[in-house]
Amino acid sequence: MASFRRAFLSTIPRIFSSNPASNPASHAIYRPVSGPFSRFYSSNGTEKSIDFDLSSEESKRRLFNSLLYRSKQRGFLELDLILGKWVEDHIYSMDESGIKHLVYVLDLENPDLWKWLTDQEKPPETVNVNPVFVALREKVMNNLNNHSAPETRAAPGQPWTRGWDDFKKGQDAPITGNQ
Repeated sequence: MASFRRAFLSTIPRIFSSNPASNPASHAIYRPVSGPFSRFYSSNGTEKSIDFDLSSEESKRRLFNSLLYRSKQRGFLELDLILGKWVEDHIYSMDESGIKHLVYVLDLENPDLWKWLTDQEKPPETVNVNPVFVALREKVMNNLNNHSAPETRAAPGQPWTRGWDDFKKGQDAPITGNQ
């Protein structure tokens, strides 16, 4: 919470000091410090492309460590495990294009990403053509197919959580729920 407060408070003076009406041709690029706010935006609200410096070993090491941390510390345990292991195995063989695709996947929201990776929902076309997302979904679906029968999983579009809304029939069973 403290890091969010610092990032928020350090951004406020920059927001108020930039006045796009006074100079519409200049648009400063801001990058908030806090983790979930990782995309680059210009002051006019449009998203900018991210450029990486992969020229020196030190800049590569910093970038890779940052991306590894972001993939392992999302706050969604299932994604922490899946993304963290996949990124750990593949990041050192990625080129600049692959890293940009990885950053795009890491910028996706956790619930949406989880539903798309597990085929609970169909991903949008922009996500579905991302090679990093395709490789991740392939890994997740292979694991699901190897370790669980398809009939034990919910149908696409249905929630995976089962049991709490099941009706139980029996003398000692509660009327509803899994209590």
